[in-house]
Amino acid sequence: MLKQGLELKQTQKLSPLQIQTIKLIELPVQELEQRIRKELEENPVLDEDVPNENDQDEAPREVSLSDYKEDDSIPSYRLRSDNYNSKEERPQYNTFSVKESFTQSLQEQLGYRNLTEHQYAVASFIIGSLDDDGYLRRSIDSVVDDLSFRANIETSEEEVLEMLKVVQEFEPAGVGARDLQECLLLQIKGCRKTPEVENAVKILKNHFNEFTNKHFQKIMTRMDISEEELKAAMAKILKLNPSPGGQIDDSYTDQAQQIVPDFLLEYRNGELQLSMPRFSVPELKVNRKYADILIEAANSCEREKKEAAAFVKKKLDSAKWFVEAIKQRHNTLSSTMQAIVDYQKDYFIDGDETHLKPMVLKDIAEKTGFDISTISRVVNSKYIETHFGIYSLKYFFSEGLENQEGEEISTRELKKALMDCVENENKRKPLTDDELVEKMTEKGYKVARRTIAKYRDQLGIPKARLRKEL
Repeated sequence: MLKQGLELKQTQKLSPLQIQTIKLIELPVQELEQRIRKELEENPVLDEDVPNENDQDEAPREVSLSDYKEDDSIPSYRLRSDNYNSKEERPQYNTFSVKESFTQSLQEQLGYRNLTEHQYAVASFIIGSLDDDGYLRRSIDSVVDDLSFRANIETSEEEVLEMLKVVQEFEPAGVGARDLQECLLLQIKGCRKTPEVENAVKILKNHFNEFTNKHFQKIMTRMDISEEELKAAMAKILKLNPSPGGQIDDSYTDQAQQIVPDFLLEYRNGELQLSMPRFSVPELKVNRKYADILIEAANSCEREKKEAAAFVKKKLDSAKWFVEAIKQRHNTLSSTMQAIVDYQKDYFIDGDETHLKPMVLKDIAEKTGFDISTISRVVNSKYIETHFGIYSLKYFFSEGLENQEGEEISTRELKKALMDCVENENKRKPLTDDELVEKMTEKGYKVARRTIAKYRDQLGIPKARLRKEL
């Protein structure tokens, strides 16, 4: 026996406009420009709005689409996205650009060497096997095997070592090293021979373990040198770069990549002024001739015109949603950034990190009325230019801890105080984690030893023994 019944369900679906807006919010200004230009290519209804002096006297004309879109009409102001006021001067701001990758730099230097085709292939494979920091951490026999099985190049360990020496002659100095000791030796050997350099070479060659463990007295005894001579040699070593590959960022490919600030914050006459500079973002409008096709088809019975009108209507809807989504993106980003500026006003005035308040996504969501997920999309991959530098929006978000007075403070403030303690310590007798806890307590910060250890690791501060200096 079949039973019939009614079931009531409530579902939520995002409209095309909402989907479009969500996607655009996530895009930084450069990707937004590319997205708009792609839309201009794909949608013939959309045009780039080029300012024309003759258009100023022409009154905006509304287009009725009642026959094709419920009882709705689209006024001209809704078919236009003013990404930038053409009458205003575009603000100038800084960009960062990296034009050559680490691997590209080495490959270019390889091309200047007089090598056979076989040698070039082996050396090129070695370059491709380097880590981002410039080290070759793979064994020579594994490189030989990979050359044979992956690149179909038969070679020997001797030839690989020979080509590795060629790569190790490239800039930056130290590239192609298999460990830290070899990296430092490759760099120091390129320095002018002086007593300090010669002592530094001996330390790195014969007393590397004592050097890494800061056993200075053992080094002085075994090398029969004075403390001043050791200081001079150590000064030479400390100027060397332990990560030669880090001088060039390999995250960039063939094209130059730029960081373009999405926001510009200026401090003028005691007031913070927030703006959103747009760089080459075209202004959009809907092509009127396609709207005219709809008007003409409304009074026509021809099948071809009806089909053309249906196509135009579809594209026109898409164009309207896109233009409206850009407007909503602008409003969302502007409101969110203004809320961040208001929340961190003291910090944005002078750039003092100690004035940075604890702030999470929820705090800004409550101030703006937006969902936390929306705030997260706004913050992601966005930058702001201030009078004291360019920062990622994520930088201003941090958790909070209580001080001895019960006031909530930012973890960034705590980390800065920790850095100050380490910088001002006696380098001959560095502060242990327990002693750092005491120092922080004196400054008014209530923090546990494990927290100090965690923040010390995050800041890249070594343990007390490894911070010891002469």
